[in-house]
Amino acid sequence: MTTEVTTGQFENEVLRHPGTVLVDFYTENCPPCRMLTPVLDELALENSDKLKVAKVDAAANAELAARFRVTTIPTLLLFRNGQVVGQMLGLKSKKELLAWVTQP
Repeated sequence: MTTEVTTGQFENEVLRHPGTVLVDFYTENCPPCRMLTPVLDELALENSDKLKVAKVDAAANAELAARFRVTTIPTLLLFRNGQVVGQMLGLKSKKELLAWVTQP
């Protein structure tokens, strides 16, 4: 399952996580964001041994969204060992996301 993360939790939940974390910046009133949620839930459940999936409400955590230059939602950031290694914008399929998060 995905983990809801706030600005105050981001350091521990994402930046200090010793592996791969996919962070979804979303808002409640964004239709593509709502469509992406079950895809991310499946991805998190099926890959829980090697991938953590976190969600950040960009409206409620505007400072955090600005810190990572999130201007479009949904924005997906891929972190490995606390460093951003990739970014995707918009609604993506599970197949596209899986290929992206598992690339070396």
